[in-house]
Amino acid sequence: QVQLVESGGGLVQPGGSLRLSCATSGIIFSDYTMGWYRQAPGKQRELVATLTRGDNTNYVDSVKGRFTISRDNAKNTVYLQMNSLKPEDTAVYYCNAYRYSWNTYWGQGTQVTVSS
Repeated sequence: QVQLVESGGGLVQPGGSLRLSCATSGIIFSDYTMGWYRQAPGKQRELVATLTRGDNTNYVDSVKGRFTISRDNAKNTVYLQMNSLKPEDTAVYYCNAYRYSWNTYWGQGTQVTVSS
């Protein structure tokens, strides 16, 4: 059974930092491109960052220079370090494991709220 379990969300003030974690099981973690997506109320889910098997990264323009995605293949875990958080970063953040279009998995999401 495949599981992706996110943690690390919460309430933070503007300018603050959070680190999200996504622990996986049931997949060969190193075979997958890992990603973080987010969905704000009333908006579509959007890509935040991806990290390929070969350690290539991709970020949405709005988080470049503030967010960093990383992975620990020994722990089967992917991370999202989020710095200089802004109110517009408020959303539910989802972890994704992608190998093929028919072989992709999602976590349950973790809420990030940026507010003073």
